[in-house]
Amino acid sequence: MQLYNKLSAKERSELIDEAGKNRLTLSFYQYAKIGNPQVFRDHLFITWNALDVLGRIYVAHEGINGQLSLPADRFNEFKSHLDSISFLEGIRLNIAVEQDNKSFLKLKVKVRDKIVADGLNDDTFDVTNKGIHLGAEQFNVFIEDENTVLVDMRNHYESEIGHFKNAVTPDVDTFRDSLDIIEADLKDHKEDKNLVMYCTGGIRCEKASAYFKHKGFKNVYQLEGGIIEYSRQVKEKNLDNKFLGQNFVFDDRRAERISEDVVANCHQCGQPFDVHTNCANEACHLLFIQCDTCKEKMENCCSTACMEINRLPYEEQKELRKGKGNSNDIFKKGRADHLPFKKDLRNIFETLNLNKHEE
Repeated sequence: MQLYNKLSAKERSELIDEAGKNRLTLSFYQYAKIGNPQVFRDHLFITWNALDVLGRIYVAHEGINGQLSLPADRFNEFKSHLDSISFLEGIRLNIAVEQDNKSFLKLKVKVRDKIVADGLNDDTFDVTNKGIHLGAEQFNVFIEDENTVLVDMRNHYESEIGHFKNAVTPDVDTFRDSLDIIEADLKDHKEDKNLVMYCTGGIRCEKASAYFKHKGFKNVYQLEGGIIEYSRQVKEKNLDNKFLGQNFVFDDRRAERISEDVVANCHQCGQPFDVHTNCANEACHLLFIQCDTCKEKMENCCSTACMEINRLPYEEQKELRKGKGNSNDIFKKGRADHLPFKKDLRNIFETLNLNKHEE
C-alpha cells in the first residue's frame, strides 16, 4: 500500500505531458475536530493518489488545509469523495484564477500541529467566535467607509505584488507578527472602527478574526473566501475590482493576475515589475523580484557573489555547501542588503561564508 509520493518532480512533469489532460488547481480549508490525523491523512493519500491529485495538504487535530491540482475530468470523483466526509460535505472550493497544469508536481499530505502556523495558543480564546464574513459586493461597500480599517493579513512578499486599494499592509515575515502590530496600532479604535481583514483564501482571517474579537474589537469582518473567491465573484457579478496587481500563491505559479496594475518594483533596478523568482544559486535560493533585464544581466541571481558561485561546476558548488548549515536568513523572502529596492535589508551571506576565497 503506497502512502507517500515516489516520483520526482521531473518524472511527474513528464507524466503530465504524456497524459495531455487539463488540470484544475484549487484550494480549500475547514476547521473541524479530527480525532486521529494520521489515519485520516493516510486515507486521503490513498484515495487522492488514485485520482492523480497533486498538491500540499496539511492535516491536524483542528482540521485540514489543502492546495492541490487534479485532472479536470476527475473533479466530480474528487468532489464526491469530499462530500462523503461529514465535515467536508458541500465545502467551498476556491478555484484558481489562473490555471497551470504543473502548479504542483508531488502529492504531499502532512500531519501538522496546526493547519496554519499561527503561533497562537488556541486554549486562551474561542476560535469559533469568528468575525462576520463579507461577500465581494459587501466588501466593496465596507472598504469605502471612512470608519473602516482594511488590513492585509498576509506577509510582506505577498502584499508587495498585490493588495486592495487603501489596505494597510504590515511589513511582516509571519502571520503572528502582524497580530501584535495591528492590535497596537488600533488599540484606541476597538469600538468605533470596522476592522476588515483579507488574505489569500480566507484561512488566516478565520483565526485572526476570532483573536481580535477576543482582544476586544467589536466590529470584526473578513473577506469570504479571500482574494481568490473575491476575484471569482467580481467577474461573475460584474463588480468593480478593488484589488491592485497580483495574488501571491504558494505553488509553482507563484502568482495569479487579478488586475493589470503593477504595484511592485524590481528589487535590483527599481523598475515597475511584479514577478518573483528564486536566486539560481542553490545555496541561496532567495525569493525576490527581478525584471527580465536584470535577470539576463545577473544570470537569474540576486547578487554578483551568487552569480560567481553559480558559474562554478556543480560538484564544486556542492563542495562549497558541504558541512555548512543553512541560516534561517536564507529563506527570508525578498530581504537582503544587496537588493537596493527592498526595505528592511539584511545580509544573508554573513552566515553562509560561501566564497572560497575567504576560507
